[in-house]
Amino acid sequence: MKIALDPYMFRALPLDDMVRTVAELGYEYIELSPRDDFMPFFLHPRADDERVASFKKSLRTHGVQLSSVLPLYKWSSPDETERQTAVRYWKRMIEITADLGCPLMNSEFNGRPERAAESESAFWRSLEELLPVFEREGIALNLEAHPDDFCEENTPAVDLVRAINKPWVNYLYCTPHTFHLSGASEVGADIAKMMRYAGDKLQHVHIADSFNHKGSSGLRYILNPPGTPARIHQHLDIGQGEVDWDTFFGTLRELNFDGVATSCVFAWEERARDSSAFMLDRITKELAT
Repeated sequence: MKIALDPYMFRALPLDDMVRTVAELGYEYIELSPRDDFMPFFLHPRADDERVASFKKSLRTHGVQLSSVLPLYKWSSPDETERQTAVRYWKRMIEITADLGCPLMNSEFNGRPERAAESESAFWRSLEELLPVFEREGIALNLEAHPDDFCEENTPAVDLVRAINKPWVNYLYCTPHTFHLSGASEVGADIAKMMRYAGDKLQHVHIADSFNHKGSSGLRYILNPPGTPARIHQHLDIGQGEVDWDTFFGTLRELNFDGVATSCVFAWEERARDSSAFMLDRITKELAT
């Protein structure tokens, strides 16, 4: 199993300083998430050959490896021009990931929940173009359900991943999305049931805490105007929210989880080092063998 850090809270640091900081914190792996100088959100990658080579050198110098690369593109957009653009960005980022020697990429389904059928159709068109590229480069893919994507809940997301029917395409369970993954009608969240449903397709977890937005008769958070379709969740340190961590870690051990566990706290940039160190210590104590 690999324990990685999503270094998003350190994105303002130059690449070498970011890698050095991750190493100083004790992490052996980085899950590279969007940053403006390398892989911006929803835009063409900025990294050229020189920057890729410099990043590889930093990883070697500081003794850190890439567990995964997490780009976000609108590959399930019902707008065909937007979808085709996203596929072009994906192809370039797959090329960069291969140059980095990283064997794994993660992403979200994207698309629009109010246009779910159209978005899923766009998703499959994108996969038809991209799966051969992933396969040619020998890069695996993990997918997660995300609030406000066309696929937001655990069970349909796992089913969709299985429908891709590739052993190297698997499922990522994101703990801060737990209360969205369980479905709008469920007040709580049966974490064990959801993770067991994923079974052998569960190859990656994102770890951060969140509050149950459906708690207190749906009044945990009050959003205006009433009826807004906005989604809300947090990426907090373990113990600061309402995720059932005993059940989460216990189920991972029950499933003999041997994938990637990524700390992905985003809430505390003013104490990013302390937060990241705390998360590594807790995850290691729960999962290290």
